[in-house]
Amino acid sequence: MIVDRRLLPYLDWPLLGAVVALCVVGLLVLASVSQGEREFWTQLYALPVGLAALAVCVMVDYRTLSERSLVLYALLILSLIAVWQFGVVRGGARRWIVVAGVSLQPSEFARLVLALVLAAFYGESRRSAQAMGPVAGGALLLGIPALLIYRQPDLGTAATLVPVYAGVVFLAGLRLRWIAVAALVGLLLSPVVWRYGLEEYQRTRIETFLDPASDPRGAGYQQIQAKVTVGSGGLLGKGFGAGTQSGYGFMPEAHNDFVFSSFAEQFGFVGVLVVLGLYLFVLVRSVDAARLAADRVGAFLVIGIVSGFGFQVLYNISMSAGFAPVKGLTLPLMSYGGSSLVATLAGFGLILNVRMRRFNN
Repeated sequence: MIVDRRLLPYLDWPLLGAVVALCVVGLLVLASVSQGEREFWTQLYALPVGLAALAVCVMVDYRTLSERSLVLYALLILSLIAVWQFGVVRGGARRWIVVAGVSLQPSEFARLVLALVLAAFYGESRRSAQAMGPVAGGALLLGIPALLIYRQPDLGTAATLVPVYAGVVFLAGLRLRWIAVAALVGLLLSPVVWRYGLEEYQRTRIETFLDPASDPRGAGYQQIQAKVTVGSGGLLGKGFGAGTQSGYGFMPEAHNDFVFSSFAEQFGFVGVLVVLGLYLFVLVRSVDAARLAADRVGAFLVIGIVSGFGFQVLYNISMSAGFAPVKGLTLPLMSYGGSSLVATLAGFGLILNVRMRRFNN
């Protein structure tokens, strides 16, 4: 169960280094925009907790965790129900629960747990996604936590579970024609979803994305300011702590949803290229870990984790550049959020785990 010291030379130190580097960059941005307030210190305290979670997920054989994934899944569902019943309301949403004085967001761990249970579902039993039964079974495992998270309400986090499921079922052999059918069904149902599946503020966000100037001081404000903030950085940026848009409060959520915009303003196009390079390296290295996995469980687990992570990165950066509707979706490893940081680092612990044990059968 505990890691054999002979496996340590196979630990992917470059991947670990890139992940830690992104955490450090995030802390620098938070230090510059939070001006010594609680966001920076909360994130700083969460980092060693996250690294400890990463270490645990490296040490415990991922197959042991996979075998107990249904227990973890049940605990996740219970925690989401507890949030629904007893959670703390902030900004009109009930997403957090206080345990021993610490505020936790259980939905941030849903991607990790879903990846584990889907890896067990498709990997250990060698189920194939070429049959409708296994596809529907995986969809059910996805749907329960997604619905509970959506009801908080938190459509953004619920949506991040879909790439986890999609990545695993695609690797499990999902037929391309089924993907085409699903896309067609989604297109046909889009008017119904628009009318009955979205709240008024969610429809407003999409409409404003198409035309931000229609409400520049209201719903379109964040999107317009995000573009201005990114563009104001120029080639080399204004310098650490010298961002006027993010530093003086013109850019809302500069420490969270729009941390990438804050970074771009301070470090410019060159800094953006460095961060994008780090994220690309992390994604490519993680996919390589799936390719080298010793078994199906490991491959499915890594693909599930990296699919959810990649979707978050792509959407958040696209949102910051004005290419996607504004949604409360953080940039993993960089945005403020203790639960998000701990869950993301734990996920990379499992990716390192799979790669380190690639020679173990």
